Amino acid sequence: MIIGKVVGEIYSTINHPFYNGKKLLVIDKLNPSNNRPIDYIIAVDSVDAGVGETVLVVDEGNSARQVVNDNSAPIRSIVVGIIDEIDLWRVQIAGKSRKTGVEEFLKYIKYR
Repeated sequence: MIIGKVVGEIYSTINHPFYNGKKLLVIDKLNPSNNRPIDYIIAVDSVDAGVGETVLVVDEGNSARQVVNDNSAPIRSIVVGIIDEIDLWRVQIAGKSRKTGVEEFLKYIKYR
């Protein structure tokens, strides 16, 4: 999963039939610790997201095909949610609640 910010839309007149009627978004991948873009991705919109919104993106072909319910779809990335807020301030570690940084939080959930 990727956290990103929608920065634009892509319009095409010639494309694979799967993409007819689907909106493609240009999304800046965000670094969770400082919200600065680190790269970009193009994804199909499944939640009617707009420019400026923070979104959750699945960037793995099989998972994206499951979302659109089409095993042969030529798709890799799809927006699956609009994020209202991210709170990484407190983490429960070894029964103690304490303030933590994003990097420490990400290590915690990776090894959980």
